[in-house]
Amino acid sequence: MNTHLETAGISPRALEIADKVEAFVRAEVVPFERDPRLGAHGPSEELADELKALGRAAGVMTPHILEGGGHLTQRETAAVLIRSGLSPLGPLACHTCAPDEGNMFLLGKVGSPELKERFLGRMVDGSMRSAFFMTEPAEEGGAGSDPSMMQTTCRMDGNHWVINGRKTYITGADGAGMGIIMAKSGDGACMFLVDLPDPAIRIERVLDTIDSSMPGGHAVIAIDNLRVPADQMLGEAGEGFKYAQVRLAPARLSHCMRWLGACIRAHEIATDYANRRMAFGKPLVDHEGVGFMLAENRIDLKQAELMIYWCADVLDTGAPGTTESSMAKVAVSEALMRVADRCVQCMGGQGVTADTIVEQVFREIRAFRIYDGPTEVHKWSLAKKIKREWKAQAEA
Repeated sequence: MNTHLETAGISPRALEIADKVEAFVRAEVVPFERDPRLGAHGPSEELADELKALGRAAGVMTPHILEGGGHLTQRETAAVLIRSGLSPLGPLACHTCAPDEGNMFLLGKVGSPELKERFLGRMVDGSMRSAFFMTEPAEEGGAGSDPSMMQTTCRMDGNHWVINGRKTYITGADGAGMGIIMAKSGDGACMFLVDLPDPAIRIERVLDTIDSSMPGGHAVIAIDNLRVPADQMLGEAGEGFKYAQVRLAPARLSHCMRWLGACIRAHEIATDYANRRMAFGKPLVDHEGVGFMLAENRIDLKQAELMIYWCADVLDTGAPGTTESSMAKVAVSEALMRVADRCVQCMGGQGVTADTIVEQVFREIRAFRIYDGPTEVHKWSLAKKIKREWKAQAEA
């Protein structure tokens, strides 16, 4: 078990769940990391189902959602999700992966009792994957980091909404059983829950991307005259951007949690290699160039962990945590990029092979610096807030 993770403020119940998740990932999930069913667009559906069956049998399926529908605190969730991330396949096996984890959180917060009954149970038990349809193709001037640029439209027609548009980078759309679609009406942004597949929602292609841990990959989608019953709107018309923030702040932090786990594991592998590999008459770790990189890793990993718990504590107060999650996303993604890069460097030629997960973690973390908002967008948002605060103080 990892002995360096924080336990302060985490209940014995949550620590027991976290330890159970870690034991499961290390013993039962890690052996699948070189499975031939792992492809460029993620694990196959067969492999995903096999891993989830193992998680279900071990009692670690959606471990942060408690029996009866309760939810661990964000601080407790961090303790669990970090450990689920110790393998790139861990979040899939434990069903703590994106986009499902964020979609379950949003549906639990905003969904009507009818929508929860229809969709949430199958998501929590892992029998159904989901997708979140927000980002749009840049060449068409669609929404990316700026959701206000949304081009996908929705209009009322009788007791149905009709949706048209194109989406891109839609994680897990291929093989998903449910989707949350964001579109704009005359009242503003709206969200809809839809059953998948649907003939009006067409996968144009699955993109070849730098990461490869998420089932279904990332797809380009065309939506042509999709008819959605009015009672499948999530919340109220025009409130879509508000609901997106309900989802995005905690989901952004969950990404930090899972990928911290991945980097902890990569550091363990690099440390083992540096202590076993001899060069110039002594183990690599005894050469300052390598030993110092591992020491810097330990510092970055601890700072990332503490940043995650700080933001989790803010969310646990009921605050939106928009600013704090932006700060955490920047700090954690950049720190973990340094960690992953050092792990590759410490291992030399072995670090760029697929013989260990270090090479994959490096690729995944590089993508993480863009997913859920690039570093630069979050810094820009924080800079605007700094300017607003300065102006308010100057005028006081």
